[in-house]
Amino acid sequence: MRTELYIARRFAFKPRSLSRPTFIVTASVLGIAVGTAALILTLSIVSGFASIIEGKLITFTSHLQVRQPDDRPFPETRHDLELIRRNRSIVSASPFLEMNVMLRSRGPAGKGKDVVAPAVVRGITEEQLHRFAPGTAAQVRSLQRSPSASLPVMIGKSLAETLGVRTGDRIMIVGLGKEGSASLADPRQSILDLLSNLDLEVATVAGVYETGLTEGFDDIVAFADLRALQERYRPGMVTGFEANVSDLHDLPAISASVAGTMGYPFYTYTVYERYANLFEWLKLQKNVMPLLIVTITVVAVFNIVSTLLVLIIEKTKEIGMLSALGLEPGRISAIFMGQAFMISLVGIGAGDLCALGLSLFEQRFHLISLPEKSYFIKHVPILIDPVDYLVVSTGVALLALLFAFIPSRLAASLKPGTALAA
Repeated sequence: MRTELYIARRFAFKPRSLSRPTFIVTASVLGIAVGTAALILTLSIVSGFASIIEGKLITFTSHLQVRQPDDRPFPETRHDLELIRRNRSIVSASPFLEMNVMLRSRGPAGKGKDVVAPAVVRGITEEQLHRFAPGTAAQVRSLQRSPSASLPVMIGKSLAETLGVRTGDRIMIVGLGKEGSASLADPRQSILDLLSNLDLEVATVAGVYETGLTEGFDDIVAFADLRALQERYRPGMVTGFEANVSDLHDLPAISASVAGTMGYPFYTYTVYERYANLFEWLKLQKNVMPLLIVTITVVAVFNIVSTLLVLIIEKTKEIGMLSALGLEPGRISAIFMGQAFMISLVGIGAGDLCALGLSLFEQRFHLISLPEKSYFIKHVPILIDPVDYLVVSTGVALLALLFAFIPSRLAASLKPGTALAA
């Protein structure tokens, strides 16, 4: 086999006279390198994008929520919380309280115009506040030390821009009282009766968070301390419990187990069900990947086929001479298979280095920007995964050898007399 590999290397990379074969080989190597790099970068970007969005969604909320029908509040009991924590796959669980309100501010400074925006105030525990935004959680705790202080809230960047407020500014929370929901459905209630059921609370912007998830997140959700929110609106009541699990792959089974343990009227709600539209969007992008991979790989592999055909034409006399010297057709075929392997190996190596260099460069300098409102991120996300490099490199090499079989058999079928007379 050493003889075949030596001749293959001479045929591919060391022409004796004209530079045309070298140019053809170089073009083939570049084609494979570009195709390999494009495949790896595509996989890295899609994987990075999915990883960042999923991470943001999971950090913003929890893996699993336990609620009651119509999201109605219910008394917080230690027994319910212990039932959830009893599941060995649950790593943490805590109560929360949600309220649909309107936020009112004086608007941007200098304009003198009040601004009103809908929002969801979410009361969570101090541990959750610290996990979500450590700096803001510290500010909330410092404001809670004064009993006369207004309700500290943490709002999203988009919501803060809409209201024209910054950290330290005051806003008004307009919510429904205990009888507010029933009053809205009662046509006999007058306007004054409806207004009397409104709860007005002054809040202080303790901090502004930014997840990049603009629609339905940064533009509508405000966080507050659970106990402070309960004291002002619904003492001892919660909207549900949220929990995090040890393995997201087992989340559906864990959700079903918790629902069975809690029993009626409780039901469970996973993060994948809560944000099904976003996860379906990510899934759609992943589904397009096989088509892109096949297209780019076929283009790269056809470079090998065309290169070998050109080399066979250029080396026709050499093939005839080798046949005349007694080299079997199988060994001649092995020479061109060796050429295909060497060319693809050099191209794959160059493509891997190019993809790795571009990935590290983009991760370091963030040259490619994205509109955050559309993509939820500011820069192109790239996840460097060795498995992607291994799978793409192996796949391109195997396909190159598979497609090189036909040209190699064509070279082996040349008759010595015909080849030498060419």
